[in-house]
Amino acid sequence: MFATRFAPSPTGRLHKGHAFSALTAWRAARDAGGRFILRIEDIDPTRCRPEFEAGILEDLRWLGLDWETPVRRQSEHLTDYATVVDVLNRRGLLYRCFRTRKDILDAIGDAPHGAAEALRPGPHPADEEATLLAEGRPFAWRLSLDRAREVLGGRAWGALAFVEEGRGPGGERGLIRARPETAGDVVVARKDAGAAYHVAVTHDDDLQRVTHVIRGEDLFEATHIQVLLQALMGWPTPVYRHHRLLTGDDGRRFAKRDNSVTLAQLRAEGASPETLRAGLGF
Repeated sequence: MFATRFAPSPTGRLHKGHAFSALTAWRAARDAGGRFILRIEDIDPTRCRPEFEAGILEDLRWLGLDWETPVRRQSEHLTDYATVVDVLNRRGLLYRCFRTRKDILDAIGDAPHGAAEALRPGPHPADEEATLLAEGRPFAWRLSLDRAREVLGGRAWGALAFVEEGRGPGGERGLIRARPETAGDVVVARKDAGAAYHVAVTHDDDLQRVTHVIRGEDLFEATHIQVLLQALMGWPTPVYRHHRLLTGDDGRRFAKRDNSVTLAQLRAEGASPETLRAGLGF
């Protein structure tokens, strides 16, 4: 059965861009006679807040959306994601990385072959790693693309692909070959924060039997590494449908970090859900 989801992080209140994405997924599920899932992606304890989650539910109900219950909150299932990380680690697919974000950014500037080289730093020498561990230095677990290619085999690696029913930032559509190498050796877990986004989202898409991932085109590039994780874990790859991003009068896309006008603000100013939906094309 067709199933899609809207999966916001409760790091702020929803704005028009969120409303457009939620309505796009909700309408697709209704048109297909399928399932619409709301998932709260709150694995970042430093930025996610209960009041923002409450605001998300309030805003979506005001828009007229309904969804399956119970709602899955990722913070309640961290052991699920830790199990995935453990499986990948036991298969020799991960390595410890003690480099900071600044170290990686500096390496990108210094690398003779650019970002692609710096984003695949590789494991530390054994003696250096032992010293850093003894010092209690924090580290991240990175997914080794070299090891992933070895585990999958050349033929399976070359066959990594996904179907794009919407469009990517460059107009990409149809059957697209996945290029996980563009992301480098991504972080899949941190010592102090558990599993990272890619692990949690692919695990839950499989668990909740999501057949179509409908989201903004800003997440198009993330698809490449997620397809690789799906292949490594034996999970099916959903159909992807990336949609355009809404922009304001200044041409900039709506974003929490830019303090875009929220749905709560629009509601306080007297906007109706019918007017907002019509303005978004629904």
